[in-house]
Amino acid sequence: MLFHGRGTSEHDLFPLLDELDPDRRLHGVTPRGPLTLPPGGAHWYILGELGYPPADTFLPSYRAASEFLGEVAAETGIPSDRTVLGGFSQGSMMSYALGLGAERARPAGIIAMSGFFPTVEGFEYDLDQPLPPIAIGHGTQDPIIGVEWGRKARELLEEKGTDVLYREYPLPHTVDPSFLAELRPWLESVVPSS
Repeated sequence: MLFHGRGTSEHDLFPLLDELDPDRRLHGVTPRGPLTLPPGGAHWYILGELGYPPADTFLPSYRAASEFLGEVAAETGIPSDRTVLGGFSQGSMMSYALGLGAERARPAGIIAMSGFFPTVEGFEYDLDQPLPPIAIGHGTQDPIIGVEWGRKARELLEEKGTDVLYREYPLPHTVDPSFLAELRPWLESVVPSS
């Protein structure tokens, strides 16, 4: 499941499904953020202080996305331990929250591209082991969410004993195709063919 970034739509990351899973062995889903805000497109939350999404928009989106995950699991029969949550920018924050939120089932893995580990008032993480493998990719020239946010997420997760695949690339706020190529075997390892 891939969650898009701010101001785009469910179609934005859809092409990445074939890049990540060229053999189409997995069931790919790209949900749409519930908010429509200026300058247009869909959003997961209203921008606030970087690193601290506002609870009044983040939490309702988190609950809606959580319900959506449950609906997809019921419809497909795919359990959480065979589900990978991933996203770009705002979508990576949703992936961290949905994958590591207190009282949430653990996914098979989490992919966070150009994002940060969100701190939200009223939201709690469960960072006790076992934690799922996590892949983090971040551009060193990112002017929107600086690479230091990706580094902080890696440090926090590694301190908790998480298996982290971490890559930096000399790009701005975008997805690096070479990182996608690295994610193909990573996906096979976290969701092996049955």
